[in-house]
Amino acid sequence: MSTTRVGIGGWTYKPWRGVFYPDKLTQKRELEYASQALTSIEINGTYYSTFKPDSWRKWRDETPDDFVFSVKASRYSTNRKVLADGGESIDRFLGQGLTELGAKLGPINWQFMATKKFDAEDFGAFLALLPPEKDGIRLRHAIEVRHDSFATEQFYDLARSHNAAIVYAREEKFPEINEATADFTYARMMSSQEDLEIGVAPKELTAMAKQAGSWKKHGDVFIYFIAGAKLRNPAAAQALIKKLEK
Repeated sequence: MSTTRVGIGGWTYKPWRGVFYPDKLTQKRELEYASQALTSIEINGTYYSTFKPDSWRKWRDETPDDFVFSVKASRYSTNRKVLADGGESIDRFLGQGLTELGAKLGPINWQFMATKKFDAEDFGAFLALLPPEKDGIRLRHAIEVRHDSFATEQFYDLARSHNAAIVYAREEKFPEINEATADFTYARMMSSQEDLEIGVAPKELTAMAKQAGSWKKHGDVFIYFIAGAKLRNPAAAQALIKKLEK
């Protein structure tokens, strides 16, 4: 049965203390708390650096059995002129220990800069470098693109041929691509507003829940409230989780 998981990007953000986290909660218990209030978290720090296997095991052990992490891939793998040359950096990223998460490892988000344009040969070579499994753990790959040139059937078909999900991004600066190209859906909501207590208007929340239901027909769904009014993202995620339970 398909599942829908909703969360935020990261779990360390000082302004969340007293808003999302209780005032007296120690920082070392923030992941434990967040993982009980949400159903998934996208680990963002991996975009900039690698972590030791002990860190991955620690995150695994601090979270509930049914919790899932998504992981943002290294910028050294995606921020390059020729993507086919990124094999070594992809291997280094995948080999740092993330499979220590075991069943708690969700999709990997390969994010590209807004200046990166679609080139079928270039992206075909990149997708061919992404393995379907590592250390006996299935790897699910999501591709986040930010240039209008990707809004083309050629890109959609290429993603489908590799069972790679095209990230649905709710942000007015980026193309909003809503195409089923894999057996799961990955969405990043970047439009929360600080003047709203839960970050989104009731009408928008209802629309998100309806969309999540549609995505679920194609497989597991992962929705993250990222950027926008970051202060409100935990509240927005919790509100959507509650909405989906009705």
